[in-house]
Amino acid sequence: MKIIDMPPFAPVLMESTRAIGYNLEAAIADIVDNSVAASANEINIFFSPYDAVPYVSILDNGVGMDETQINNAMRYGSQSSLKDRAENDLGRFGLGLKTASLSQCRCLTVISKQGAVLEGRRWDLDEVYRTGSWSLIKLDKADIDKIPQYNIQLKELEHGTLVIWENLDRMLEGATATDKIMNKQMDYVRNHLSLVFHRYLSGETGIKKISININKLPLTPKDPFLIGKSTNFQADEKFIIEKHIVNVSCYMLPHISKLTRQEKDELGGSEGLTKNQGFYIYRNKRLLVWGTWFRFHRKDELSKLARIRVDIPNALDHLWTLDIRKSSAIPPDVIKKNLERIVERISEGSKRAWTFRGKREISDKGNHLWNKTHIREGVVYNLNRDHIFLNTLCESLDSAQKSLLENYLKLVEGNLPLNQLYVDLNNEEQVNVRKEKDAEAEAWEFAKIILNNIKDNPMRSEQIQIMIQTDPFCNYKKIVEYLTEELNNDG
Repeated sequence: MKIIDMPPFAPVLMESTRAIGYNLEAAIADIVDNSVAASANEINIFFSPYDAVPYVSILDNGVGMDETQINNAMRYGSQSSLKDRAENDLGRFGLGLKTASLSQCRCLTVISKQGAVLEGRRWDLDEVYRTGSWSLIKLDKADIDKIPQYNIQLKELEHGTLVIWENLDRMLEGATATDKIMNKQMDYVRNHLSLVFHRYLSGETGIKKISININKLPLTPKDPFLIGKSTNFQADEKFIIEKHIVNVSCYMLPHISKLTRQEKDELGGSEGLTKNQGFYIYRNKRLLVWGTWFRFHRKDELSKLARIRVDIPNALDHLWTLDIRKSSAIPPDVIKKNLERIVERISEGSKRAWTFRGKREISDKGNHLWNKTHIREGVVYNLNRDHIFLNTLCESLDSAQKSLLENYLKLVEGNLPLNQLYVDLNNEEQVNVRKEKDAEAEAWEFAKIILNNIKDNPMRSEQIQIMIQTDPFCNYKKIVEYLTEELNNDG
């Protein structure tokens, strides 16, 4: 038996790996991963469509690389995916720097500094094609000094790494206005990084807080859970898998009527809340995958408020089927049952939040404004004829006036704009235009009117008891407390 060494043909392999499927924002996120792993706390992304050679650069103040380290960083497959990694390492296959960068450009330059030690390397695909080999270019000090981005960005730092993309063929493909296309695409990058690294941008126990700037404009973290305003649906859970901990936290967003326009944009943007419901998978607190139920549950309007955060360590990468772009992960069978159980609970909680508009439900037996009735063809909504306010009103009307009122109520019931309401809700429109304080003030006035009308009624206590469980009074704590006090005084 004879062994034949068959190294891949460099131009073909390098060109092929450009088609792995990176978009611009995922590619830059991969470079930021390396900066985080290098203990950087400041990352600056620059881009310019106006230079003689348009470019994108990513600069960090991490520990930098020496000659051996930078050579390995530029080598394809520099580290086995099966090898144990440091806990803060966000890498996976040892391909990210090269494949992510060259998916967007034809010329990748990396310059790294450790005190007086300065190293530079370059992959130029045109040079690789010319030589037909793995022709990594080593830059000497004179070469590096001619690079504008080095002199402006890295030179004054004590340590750090600068990644430069030039010949942006994929990024600017077909562009007639380079400045417009670059500015638009970098807006996508800003939104993507604000979400993917939001826990690093906010600062959290166990990780180093970082700042990320794009052309000197700082990124603000985009929290998909609105922590502080959302509610935890159940206690956090921990699963032990192969002696490693997987943490699961469940969040219920406030009802859409409780969100500001800015909050709705941050949570769903143009794609809406519905698309982004479900699991959010974090690897070392870096967001990998979001907006999926992994086929445990289908996306619908009633579960759109549900978010489940799953924290996994990089030691379990092999179980989660993580891809090269770190944009796909599949939960292992060992925790699927636990996740399915959590999905059932949180989807039910989300349904309640929608049904009761985020307000406290006193009892399903309460006296609501609308009644829902199931019929053979579906459901019918009718105004509650037994509502205490309606009964109070009817007591002051004669038979002719009651008949007119009844006809009007039927007209309202038969002409609900259901189709338009459905469209507005799907488009995240603020259907309830009244402010909460105005609605509460109206409820107070209604309560006073009813109490005044029943002050001499022998059934006053029973009617107050009904009011405590009646819309809209049951939705406001102060009104319930006042009615309870009135009830106690009667007793």
